[in-house]
Amino acid sequence: VSPRVLKPEIRDRFLDMEAKINNITDPDRTSVDVWKSLKGPNATRETRMEVVAWIAVCQFYCRLEGGFVRDWVVGNYSSKPSNLLPNQWVQYHPSGVPYLNSELVPSDLDCHLPQSKNFDIEAFIDALYSYGISATTIRQDWRYIVLIDKNTKTGPFTMDLIEPHIALTHDRIDFDVSNLLLERGYTKDLGMRVDIAGGLYPIQLETIVENIRNKNFQVLRPIDGENGPNTSGTVAERIQRMKSRGWTQIGKPLSFIPDPPSTYNAALIPYPSTTVLYQDLVTQIKKIPGANVISIEQIKNPNIEALYEYMKRTIAKECPGNDPNERELFHGTSG
Repeated sequence: VSPRVLKPEIRDRFLDMEAKINNITDPDRTSVDVWKSLKGPNATRETRMEVVAWIAVCQFYCRLEGGFVRDWVVGNYSSKPSNLLPNQWVQYHPSGVPYLNSELVPSDLDCHLPQSKNFDIEAFIDALYSYGISATTIRQDWRYIVLIDKNTKTGPFTMDLIEPHIALTHDRIDFDVSNLLLERGYTKDLGMRVDIAGGLYPIQLETIVENIRNKNFQVLRPIDGENGPNTSGTVAERIQRMKSRGWTQIGKPLSFIPDPPSTYNAALIPYPSTTVLYQDLVTQIKKIPGANVISIEQIKNPNIEALYEYMKRTIAKECPGNDPNERELFHGTSG
């Protein structure tokens, strides 16, 4: 979703946010202003992160997404480990990939590389060096991992430069507050990585900003997640991480699937085989002699979905307590 400014009735409350957006997205930002953010008396880890983001967005046409937009640009949140020196914030996986202490907020920068332009990692590192910013790079199949400011007194941070095809194949998001993006030239505007402003349960840009400022978040995927309910990397684990940082989960978790492209009527989405709902359905199907589940796929058709929701509301009016007894992944209702 293309970036836009907030609605006039609330925009004046977020002028500090617009100033940070401008620092990252204004291609005409002067070198004098940039150096103030790097070396001036008010320079911090966060302002140095803004400069690196500005180089990626304005000089290399990347798109900034993720936790930095949420925590710093919109939320104005920052925290550091109280019992560690900056040179102790970085640790390494056995593979050599760096990772930061979990108490750091904002933690890192997430940038998607441009689809329409070639990206040269050496030119990017040279651009950082031209501003006195040190960086080391690790290449993986789908991203570059850059460790920045390792020995700087303001403290290190990492950056993911993500291949553009990842955005095309990974169009699901966990939380509404993690769905924001910044683009070159949109100096006061916020965009959405996935359009959640339409459909059955619309969430507007202004709602996301308010949620961030109040440390609330809405879950947009099944909580048992794609890897099962008790494994690393599940949505439940990420929810717990947010709560440990003082965020509050609001509302009922939604299973949001983006609408198909306008040239298609429907999209076919495989349902994760390790989720609790999938396994429960397999157990029930196996009670039928000779039955076997090969796969379960969801059909995302906005027109049929709207009709289904209308029928569900109509049925609910005739049920005790307005409960239509909906059974997920079944056609119809129970009882």
